[in-house]
Amino acid sequence: MTSAAELRQLRTRAMCAFTRRVDKIVGSGVHPRRIASEVAGCLGELLTQPRVLAPAHLLPAPDRYRQHLVHVDPHGRYSVVSLVWLPGQRTPIHSHRCWCVVGVLRGKEEEIRYDLDPRSRGLHRRDVVVNPVGSVSALVPPERDIHLVRNAGSTLAVSVHVYGADIGRLGSSIDTIYSAD
Repeated sequence: MTSAAELRQLRTRAMCAFTRRVDKIVGSGVHPRRIASEVAGCLGELLTQPRVLAPAHLLPAPDRYRQHLVHVDPHGRYSVVSLVWLPGQRTPIHSHRCWCVVGVLRGKEEEIRYDLDPRSRGLHRRDVVVNPVGSVSALVPPERDIHLVRNAGSTLAVSVHVYGADIGRLGSSIDTIYSAD
């Protein structure tokens, strides 16, 4: 596991400035919906910077999308993660355990969103959204939280995720994985 000191050494100047802004937002005590909205605005600005992530946070894995822990708030209130996707790599259909803000840094990601039928507990595809470079989205569970994300392009895709939890401790923001039937 990467130590806090090692994580600090890998952060770029742009990421350090971003996490200082996020520290203030999450420390303000406002509702998670407002936190996610304000963090989304900051993430949109971060994505315009020339060097957002260290080279180590841009490395893919050959067999599945790869998660790199970029920053964990010392108080465990939030984490920044990069997800790196080769063409065709995808998540399972899942929901989240905390608020989440995502920005696409490279490539394009397709998000397939689902609704859960409260009676049958079955999934119904709601819509499909393709998120290009620079797009930012936010979600706060349980509202519209079930989705699958995949690299929809023919080149590497990289996204920056900010989760309202300590992903270093939890390992993932995924709460529930759903079957596709």
